[in-house]
Amino acid sequence: MSRAPEHTRPDLYSRVTAQIIEDLQRGVRPWTKPWSAEHLAGRITRPLRHCGQPYSGINVVLLWADAVAKGFSAPIWMTFRQALELGAHVRKGERGSTVVYANRLRRTEIGDDGRDVEREIPFLKAYAVFNVEQIEGLPAHFHAAAEPQQDPQARIAHADAFFAATGADIRHGGDRAYYAIGPDHVQCPPFESFVDPEAYYATLAHECTHWTRHPSRLDRDFGRKRWGDPGYAREELVALSGQSAPTHTLH
Repeated sequence: MSRAPEHTRPDLYSRVTAQIIEDLQRGVRPWTKPWSAEHLAGRITRPLRHCGQPYSGINVVLLWADAVAKGFSAPIWMTFRQALELGAHVRKGERGSTVVYANRLRRTEIGDDGRDVEREIPFLKAYAVFNVEQIEGLPAHFHAAAEPQQDPQARIAHADAFFAATGADIRHGGDRAYYAIGPDHVQCPPFESFVDPEAYYATLAHECTHWTRHPSRLDRDFGRKRWGDPGYAREELVALSGQSAPTHTLH
């Protein structure tokens, strides 16, 4: 069987890059999810394999982005076969999420001098995993909900006073944080769902910095025309600078 020409093979790196760009164009920041999932796994910082081992590298970004885009609150993922081994099954019609596996192969080749030379060949392989919310028949502990993490009494009074003084319309609920310029309000998950008070106030500061771009305030648009363009990137840099301040000044 002849090998496919190099230029016709799927470029996995390009696929991953394209997926991240698509997430950004939808308004999803795949690297930002400081609140924990409402799940027994508790204070997770990375998505987990079915055995409890955390994912690493680009897989963290890929799975957080899919979790936000598809509304998953559970942090655990597994392959189709792993679900079957647990006596469960992926619901019909569900689509998997792409993760990658990187490793190196060792191959012995004949060198220019006729001697055997051992070479390492890096490779990257993509495969699909499913969130436990896409799977039926799993043991109960995969779906168990966790208790809220934050005690309401842990709030920082002068930080709350600062955000109240801005006059921003701040609404709480759901599992996404964003600023909606049309209705002119900031949306933020509940305080209790964040891993610590600093994560909550940093996220709120980020979105309230976006709130200042409204035409009735600073009228800041950087010439942006669409998600992901240079103006969008500049706006994100402004908001990130606003996000970093509370972690140092609101204690």
